Amino acid sequence: MHHRQYYSDRRQFLHTTGRALAASAVGWTGQTLAQSKIRIGVTQIVSHAALDADQKGFEAALASAGFKEGVNLSYLRHNAQGSLEQASVIAQTLVRERVDLIHSIATPTTQAVVQATRSIPIVFSSITDPVGAGIVPQRSERGQASGSNVTGVSDLWPVVLQMETYAKMAPQAKQWGTIYNPTEVNSVTHTKAMRAAAQQLGLELIEVKISRSSEVGPAATSLVGKVQAFAITSDNTTVANLEALVAVANQHRIPLFAGDVDSVARGAVAAYGLDYFLVGYAAGKKAALVLKGAPVGSIPWGPVEKFSLALNLRAAKAQGVTIAPALLKKADKVLE
Repeated sequence: MHHRQYYSDRRQFLHTTGRALAASAVGWTGQTLAQSKIRIGVTQIVSHAALDADQKGFEAALASAGFKEGVNLSYLRHNAQGSLEQASVIAQTLVRERVDLIHSIATPTTQAVVQATRSIPIVFSSITDPVGAGIVPQRSERGQASGSNVTGVSDLWPVVLQMETYAKMAPQAKQWGTIYNPTEVNSVTHTKAMRAAAQQLGLELIEVKISRSSEVGPAATSLVGKVQAFAITSDNTTVANLEALVAVANQHRIPLFAGDVDSVARGAVAAYGLDYFLVGYAAGKKAALVLKGAPVGSIPWGPVEKFSLALNLRAAKAQGVTIAPALLKKADKVLE
């Protein structure tokens, strides 16, 4: 487990990587870039803290590499607002605009752009299972090049380690509740893994399926009296309306655990998972290679492997969780 050293490593990572990328871009970002402005299309399935942090990290990586908005680069930013139909419309729009590169955030938006173009370079991020989602070829294992117009960064969570950590924090909980949208391939993958992890730990996972963010609150309420803890997946529909779930958790003193550190600041007790700024930053590094002339299909895609533990003491108190001093010492980030 990465602990407080993680955040020190993150600062050092951003500093040294940014310098290296900027240095490597010197020869390419001179007269050629000055004469032409690059346009990057951004398509995001929905707005929430984790995915917003992803895009910020992506832009920071490109800026460190010499590709700066308003100087030699512009962004065409689009948000599908949770709609699969809108994600398809956005994909077609970016193709018509003939952007130089597409940054697709999350599974549904990436599936849409992959279907829309085989020529424009696509750099994805925040996708749990790119192979299962049909984004990269079946023959392409993580850490390998796709051979197509696609590369990117997967956000596969350490589900077993998460459930083990959360179960220790809520030992009284034998029935756990989760909420997810089954049209999100990433959510189906994560829920399947969570189900297996719960079974391994002798726990029961009770699942509620939703189709839109407005259903999060009612779904959480339907689990009251049936579960003793909540654990959410990477489901964008649920995370987009996390506050509704937090309200139910606080009212009924049901511990809520997440998998991305940004959800902790929004009211989850804890998350042992990803910093999505770094997910986007890693994707931005790959995009910089493409903009410097590397064939996108030759750049390996792969997962982010740095995880951190974040705790919210106020949420813990509201939801009836006592956090052991030893766990506090291990945490990378503690919110009072």
